[in-house]
Amino acid sequence: MKNQYCLLLTLLLVFSCNSPKQKATSVDEQENLDSLLLKPEEMKFLKNIKQLTFGGNNAEAYWSFDDNYLVFQSDYAEWGVGCDQMFVTDWRNDDLKNNKPQLVSTGMGRTTCSYFLPDNKTIVYGSTHLGDENCPPVPERRADGKYVWPIYPDFDIFTATTDGEILSQLTNTPGYDAEATVSPKGDRIVFTSMRTGDLELFTMNIDGSDVKQITNELGYDGGAFFSPDGEKLIFRSSRPKTEEDIKEYQDLLQEGLVMPTDMELYICKADGSDLRKLTDLGQANWAPFFHPSGDKIIFASNHTATRGFPFNLYMINIDGTGLTRITQDDTFDAFPVFSNDGKYLVFSSNRNNGGTRDTNLFVAEWIGG
Repeated sequence: MKNQYCLLLTLLLVFSCNSPKQKATSVDEQENLDSLLLKPEEMKFLKNIKQLTFGGNNAEAYWSFDDNYLVFQSDYAEWGVGCDQMFVTDWRNDDLKNNKPQLVSTGMGRTTCSYFLPDNKTIVYGSTHLGDENCPPVPERRADGKYVWPIYPDFDIFTATTDGEILSQLTNTPGYDAEATVSPKGDRIVFTSMRTGDLELFTMNIDGSDVKQITNELGYDGGAFFSPDGEKLIFRSSRPKTEEDIKEYQDLLQEGLVMPTDMELYICKADGSDLRKLTDLGQANWAPFFHPSGDKIIFASNHTATRGFPFNLYMINIDGTGLTRITQDDTFDAFPVFSNDGKYLVFSSNRNNGGTRDTNLFVAEWIGG
């Protein structure tokens, strides 16, 4: 009897340890899911799509270096947060429809733009929690109707474990320091800072040392990423040219605001040299990321829209040729990021949200070459 009990206990342990967290999807079920979530034109580039989140605003998902995990920001109230906080998910197995993912930020203040370091156990992210433990105020709707983003001066950049323990503070200058991403080489971080009085790009070592300014032209330079070989940077920028636009930009910046409705993509070497404008499409072209080949850029744009929406994903060669539309959504697709092995694309979208304003994360196999 004792032996039978031990055998039963062993079997229970084996099955409990090896049972999947999420039910496997059959071929027929996946084909139906693709038909539901992807339009026919999108299936030239994407297949086997999987919806990861199911409520709130979920964005800026970035891969661990081994592609097994994603770190992302979410304000989903069901997960006990009042504004954007950072979470990590085992994207293949976690069931985020029924379970809360691992919180990796402090749960205080507001966070933005998290990224894995090469050990796959450490992240870097921006947070306002040292300035105020509460969520910072959201800008009120403007009388002129213009859409603005807040540039919170309390943002600083931190490193933390995937268990949520803060390891170090990498920036401590007055004003906005955020939007940190890591070179595939694992040696440098690029980020946006207000330390010069304008929103410029800087790089630093992963321990915060050897800070170097990359851009120096008036305007909001942000959302920068390294090329796969770590030799180039792609970023989006709003660079006012007329006296009227310059005054508007500077006046808003004094209020801690920017107006992200006129942005183009720029590319340069990692030291800031050989800077050139990549797109000249008009409206908002942003959230760029290198294709694994290093020869193309995927990004979000509303340049064909007449009323601000929709945003869709596009791809362009780094010489500015070959503009190709990837998604055909009616509302919002953005923040596209390729996995390090080039097999998957994660992005944020308003698709399949039941008519709400929820923005969710999706992962699909990339078959677009």
